[in-house]
Amino acid sequence: MEKDSMGEMEVPADAYYGASTQRAVLNFPISGQPFPRRFIRALGMVKKAAAQTNRELGLLSRRRARAITAAAQEVIEGTLDGQFPIDIYQTGSGTSTNTNANEVIANRANEILAGVKGSKVVHPNDHVNLCQSSNDVIPTAIQLSAAMAIKDELIPALEQLRKALDAKSREFWPLVKTGRTHLQDATPIRLGQEFRGYAGQMEESVRRARAAIEELARVPLGGTAVGTGLNSHPQYARLASVRLAKATGIPVRETSNHFHAQATLDVMVATHGALRTIATSLWKIGSDVRLMGTGPIAGLGELRLPETQPGSSIMPGKVNPVIVESLTMAIARVYGNDLTVTICGQSGSLFELNVMMPVAGVATLESIALLAASSRNFAERCIDGLQATDRGPELVERSPMLATALNPVIGYDEAAKIAKESIRTGRSIRQLARGRGVSEPALTKVLDLGKMTKPGLEGPGGGG
Repeated sequence: MEKDSMGEMEVPADAYYGASTQRAVLNFPISGQPFPRRFIRALGMVKKAAAQTNRELGLLSRRRARAITAAAQEVIEGTLDGQFPIDIYQTGSGTSTNTNANEVIANRANEILAGVKGSKVVHPNDHVNLCQSSNDVIPTAIQLSAAMAIKDELIPALEQLRKALDAKSREFWPLVKTGRTHLQDATPIRLGQEFRGYAGQMEESVRRARAAIEELARVPLGGTAVGTGLNSHPQYARLASVRLAKATGIPVRETSNHFHAQATLDVMVATHGALRTIATSLWKIGSDVRLMGTGPIAGLGELRLPETQPGSSIMPGKVNPVIVESLTMAIARVYGNDLTVTICGQSGSLFELNVMMPVAGVATLESIALLAASSRNFAERCIDGLQATDRGPELVERSPMLATALNPVIGYDEAAKIAKESIRTGRSIRQLARGRGVSEPALTKVLDLGKMTKPGLEGPGGGG
């Protein structure tokens, strides 16, 4: 039997949490989904840094601080994950989960000190929550968990994919194929140049991910209830941030404006905006690879995708682009999460506090995990095993858009006539130009496919 400010509450005998946590468990039987490991780990880090900082400031006795630090370390390591049962669809500030952490750490600390839970030698509010409020702890834990997930999971996966695409760019560089704009034939391009573009998208994605970490690193810790810092030591947030930076490898620092940092989820909206952009880049790459791999007979057939599994229960020998399909489904979920985070930021920011923090945090962590896993899988099970076929080089010689290279020789209007005749008759541009009196040396010069893939006036002009 546990007791809080609202009275007595029965709690499971083996629980480290107390009455307030049990009330929250009963109040929110919504999804059955508690906060994920990454968030609980970050929350433990905040509580550990708080205890150590409060000891440094002389606000906690050495004995209590050591016990709280040891209990918080167990939260960080995952030993006490089963003690965090509250649904993510709970109080919008995450107060229930902050109280949950305070109770668990206090009871475990009491067990360390006295061998028994519930002694209140270490109090959940007076000691574990010292200099803190749910209103600054929960957003700080959300931001830290997202920043660490981007650093540890997403950026390495994007780098792996960038390297895979860059390797294919070099491998495919000799192959000249038909470029496409508006899904119609355009002037020639190297297959390697296309893959260089994809590698560039991933390079930019890594840059955007790092920029998101910079935003997330400015934490609201120290603002307590409404951003004023009431009941918090003036040096607490700065010193705790230094500890968190060392523990996480993230350049954590106290926000310069606590009123903004606690009243909004702008940093999460911006972070997920970067994730949405990364997802869009991945969609483009996956879609292009899938289209170039259509066939093998009735499609473009310029790429041969790795055969990862049988594609049909009825059609023998069929192979489908399942890795790309997996990627795009993950991205669809990320797009949905982006809308969730945007609505949380827009609708949840009321006066001095945002009250839709838990779901925004969990949606962001899910998006990071999905993008990291699907990027790595796309690199390993699709890009690494791609093979180029002869189809691209075969088609480029038949492309009517080669007529563009004749612009400097016979003019745009005459070149357009040749292009249309090529489409109508199926005869090549080279044949038709020769029939109109263009000399063989001139044709050899302007219809040099490799030269058409470089800048220069002796060849194709602009256009879309």
